[in-house]
Amino acid sequence: MLSLSVVASLALAAGASASSEWASDRSGVYAQREVIVRWRPDTDSARIRAALRSISGKIVARSSDGSALVRYRSALVPRDAAFKLRALRVASAASPNYRARASFVPNDPAFARQWHLSSQLGIGVPTAWDLARRARAPGGRGVRVAVVDTGVAYGNYRRCRCRRAPDLGTVERGYDFVDRDRYAYDFNGHGTHVAQTIVERTNNARAGAGIAYRARVLPVRVLDELGEGTAWEVAEGIRYAVRRKAKVVNLSVTLDSRDTGSGGIPELQAALSYAERNGVLVVAAAGNASSETVPLPASYPTVLAVGATTLHGCLATYSNYGGRLDLVAPGGGADAAPLATPWDRSHCRAGRRGADIYQETFLVPGRFDRFGLPPGYNGTSMAAAQVSAVAALVVASRVLGENPTPAALRQWLRATARDIGAPGRDDRYGTGLLDAAAALTPRRP
Repeated sequence: MLSLSVVASLALAAGASASSEWASDRSGVYAQREVIVRWRPDTDSARIRAALRSISGKIVARSSDGSALVRYRSALVPRDAAFKLRALRVASAASPNYRARASFVPNDPAFARQWHLSSQLGIGVPTAWDLARRARAPGGRGVRVAVVDTGVAYGNYRRCRCRRAPDLGTVERGYDFVDRDRYAYDFNGHGTHVAQTIVERTNNARAGAGIAYRARVLPVRVLDELGEGTAWEVAEGIRYAVRRKAKVVNLSVTLDSRDTGSGGIPELQAALSYAERNGVLVVAAAGNASSETVPLPASYPTVLAVGATTLHGCLATYSNYGGRLDLVAPGGGADAAPLATPWDRSHCRAGRRGADIYQETFLVPGRFDRFGLPPGYNGTSMAAAQVSAVAALVVASRVLGENPTPAALRQWLRATARDIGAPGRDDRYGTGLLDAAAALTPRRP
């Protein structure tokens, strides 16, 4: 299913090579040596002919409302040719003949259920895909994202009747800090769901879509089959991801750190500081305790803390919030009790169910050879994975230049979020809802 959109900004990168995801136009954002002109009413035919000669042009088509399509042979780029015709005062309006493109909507059958990617209160992924393609970085090509979690179902192993998730994108060999081996397979399902949010294969007529489907996931297992681990293992996993040159680390984990006081957890803080010094962005879930306090590791200043919203654009009942929350992304579930703000009053109803977040993972608990898109996955873990994936798209597309710092990425993702809730930043939604399309839009010089 394709819908046409007009390429309307010269700031977008011109041209993109063809890729396996969808056909690409090679000739830029507008037709070469063509301009669309509306002549001034007081311009006679002699002046028009003289103006056309100045760019070695001729009229090749006329519209019913008097506009003309001019094709020319001079070396001027179309925007300069249009400017020249306006400067000669023969045209009341003149512009390049911008190309129309098919906006990419993948053929994956479950894409229609993935409301978090493209619904009105989703994160605008199809437009972001188009922008990444134009920047010659389709799907976040080549960016390494570490998923520090329960592992990922990335291989076929007879000893445990384990299989690779059929729709899984590129996954590198990682490490298991629970069993201390190089077999970072998932025996829970959580880590695979998170990884699929980032790199699930897209436009292959199977299952759902991943946001940064051409990125590379580095699986780092720090949680066991029950989804439990320790701060030591999480810290070790972060350090390992940094040493393996990940550009983004996703931590869809929280720590029960109520007894640490203001000192935090030194080992974890040291690992997060190590990531910051080495140019690695760390994204973490804000937690699912319905608390007004964001826990570790999300509460550290160098971590991007992500809360969760519902299908209706409301804070989810389970999502933590507070002064350390940076932004929100879709996590599914039911609406929290609304606040007395115009946004909450018009969008939210306490306890109203929305929809879960659908990505391929284990279909049946304890069966590591059966995959599908099971219901029941909602939480700030799902929201954090979306932020990590969009960060990968931003890095690959060089929106912030080559090798942006973690601080620059944090600021950019906060600044481009869609302001929901109370105007400006608020403790419930942070700076707003993750906006992939805005985050992939090149900055104006």
